[in-house]
Amino acid sequence: MNWNKVDFEAAFGTLEQLFQSDLPEICFSGRSNVGKSSLINKILNRKSIARVSSTPGKTVTINFYKLDELRLVDLPGYGYAKVADSERERWAELMEGYFRTNRNIRLCLQLIDMRHPATDFDISMLEFLAHFEIPYAVVLTKCDKLNKSEFNKRLSSLKEELGDLGSNVKIIPFSALKGTGADDVRKAIEVAIGEN
Repeated sequence: MNWNKVDFEAAFGTLEQLFQSDLPEICFSGRSNVGKSSLINKILNRKSIARVSSTPGKTVTINFYKLDELRLVDLPGYGYAKVADSERERWAELMEGYFRTNRNIRLCLQLIDMRHPATDFDISMLEFLAHFEIPYAVVLTKCDKLNKSEFNKRLSSLKEELGDLGSNVKIIPFSALKGTGADDVRKAIEVAIGEN
């Protein structure tokens, strides 16, 4: 699979704008500022095809990136407290609509900041994916910020936090800075679209 040939295709802020799903889709979900854009940039070997922001809540659209064999879909971040209620409602409608409109979703990569316990929003998202039988894997971002003992402790705690939602699910520690886990993420995507 050619990870270097990719185009930013579109950004949609309302459900009505979404085009039909004519390619396998891999979506990226997680709270605001968890590192979705950084992960996308790293696996595509690009510096800034996905816009990275230090301001949480910046991605308020569903962003599509087209490769030859699939689309990567960057979903709006959730859980940022300073967003207006009307914006939160729009977000919920957009997200739910994305997942419920017969899209060819092969895998959802659920990002969780490895330094912190999974949030209620993270657990709710995983429950949603499990309920609708959408295949998912968990990517633990910012793993480079932990030393070895902290890393092992968080990995063990996270499995407890996720409970049944984490059983038989691929968990990938990832660092955008060091590239840790990038190959594992690419491999999970290739498996999901039937390339391996």
